[in-house]
Amino acid sequence: MVTKPEDRRWPRASEWLAAGPGDRPVDLAILGVPAFATSISTTGAHATPAAVRRALSRYSTWSASRRIDLADLLAPWDRGDVEDPDVPVEGEWRVRTAAGTAAAKSRLLLAIGGDNSLTYPVMGGTFGDDLDRAGLVTLDAHHDLRDGRSNGTPVRDLIDAGLPGERIVQVGIADWANSRSYATEAHARGVTVIGRSEVARRGIEECLHEALEIAGAGGAGIYVDLDMDVCDRSVAPACPASLPGGFTASEIMQAAFVAGHDPRVRAIDIAEVDATRDADDERTVRLAALCVLEVAAGLALRADQ
Repeated sequence: MVTKPEDRRWPRASEWLAAGPGDRPVDLAILGVPAFATSISTTGAHATPAAVRRALSRYSTWSASRRIDLADLLAPWDRGDVEDPDVPVEGEWRVRTAAGTAAAKSRLLLAIGGDNSLTYPVMGGTFGDDLDRAGLVTLDAHHDLRDGRSNGTPVRDLIDAGLPGERIVQVGIADWANSRSYATEAHARGVTVIGRSEVARRGIEECLHEALEIAGAGGAGIYVDLDMDVCDRSVAPACPASLPGGFTASEIMQAAFVAGHDPRVRAIDIAEVDATRDADDERTVRLAALCVLEVAAGLALRADQ
């Protein structure tokens, strides 16, 4: 293992996170949810939360374009990883409990997966009995309305638990990645779909702002799922279901910032990265770590702080 040279004038984002909030109120809570066992594609996504934390050591806390330093503006709390989140009943309960506690103690919860099965218990824990008054925005190539219990079922599970379909918006749905049957069901349940081609035409920021308005109708709190397989396979080779033609690295980072910046957003997850299958340059894990920082930058610049 190569030891990186230390420079007190170049503080690392990993050090900022590890330092914790001190005596300040928590702004950003980080929760690792290493779910992987029910994934439709064989995955080592359980290794990803730790890999993303390590990747943060490659980045600083300074956003040059915005002229902000996260170390000055945000108090982070790394809650650690949920133990055995895939164990039926008990594992889901642990995720829900940890998410509920982290969300209650912070301005924003950021859950790092793990596969997309984490979305159901993390959102359930965040909103509890208020799920019927919440909204969901997914950045995903897939509808996630499959039957059964897997990383392809979280949207179905949330609707069945009381989340209104009319406050679900799916951004980035890809051609050749879904069936007509599930597309028809999404429409029948009232889900709004903003496809990849529409994002390419209108731009990610405009599309995501529209999605947040729909999901947050009536003052609803919002959950945002950043499924990294929405990205182009060239920038996210460690996502088993990523396709050519998906989001660019810049687009997913812009989306992460916009989600973190919206005061209606109470929790965000980053899912579907398999750190054990990444390229040699760790491009997918490093992109996920950049999304963590973009979410944090958005939070730091919120009007509600």
